[in-house]
Amino acid sequence: MQIFNTIAETQNYLKAQQKAGKTIGFVPTMGALHTGHISLIESSKKENAITVCSIFVNPTQFNNPEDLKKYPRTLETDCEMLAKAGCDVVFAPSAEEMYPSLPKLKFDFGTLETVMEGKFRPGHFNGVGIVVSKLFNIVKPEKAYFGLKDLQQVAVIRQMVNDLSFDLEIIPCPTLREADGLAMSSRNTRLSAETRALAPHIYQLLTLAKEQLQSGASAAETQAFATDYFRNYPAFELEYLEIANFDTLEPVTQADTAGKTAICIAAFLGGVRLIDNIVF
Repeated sequence: MQIFNTIAETQNYLKAQQKAGKTIGFVPTMGALHTGHISLIESSKKENAITVCSIFVNPTQFNNPEDLKKYPRTLETDCEMLAKAGCDVVFAPSAEEMYPSLPKLKFDFGTLETVMEGKFRPGHFNGVGIVVSKLFNIVKPEKAYFGLKDLQQVAVIRQMVNDLSFDLEIIPCPTLREADGLAMSSRNTRLSAETRALAPHIYQLLTLAKEQLQSGASAAETQAFATDYFRNYPAFELEYLEIANFDTLEPVTQADTAGKTAICIAAFLGGVRLIDNIVF
């Protein structure tokens, strides 16, 4: 496995691979890898000759400096996991390498960034758009793989790819979960033993909310149900629970057609912000 820290050496190596006719699959990450990330690597390996994983904690997508400071950084362990999974290239740049100067460009994703994560994390998706577009231009993959746990991020990146005519395909991949239902996330490592035991209530609530909507409850009734649910678990601070169209993320008042309803949630637990969603 090749490990590169600079844009130049990464591009030189990958250009040579593409000249040799090899296809490139790409998995962008911020490190602190888990089984969910490795599943993306495995999906890429099935469809591409070369699989590249980037590890970069992107400062421009954090609106909370404390969150950036606390984000886990485990590069050595990450590389061991990637080597074992058969990843071919790791691109692990410094902030200075990625941003010799602060970017002045601003992305506007319209309504996609005014709801849910965009509403509560102003500037977040601008940072995501900038770093992902830079990474796409560096790696130049044919396919890029993203987990659906970050449903809104996938929608934003898909729109960016379409609007800017990037010559690549976005491959959304299912959310991987622990045995108790908790969505795999790098942030889970920040949970204490006590809060980790409570964390599966997020997925349990999503499952119950899905049942409510399928039985004919309105979005407003389902949101009220969620608020009541968390009153029984005061360790949680519910930030939002939104029922939206899967494609546009615009709010809906009732369950949409099959496969088009998304229930998205963000909640704080022991100071750790967790997100999840369920689509049906």
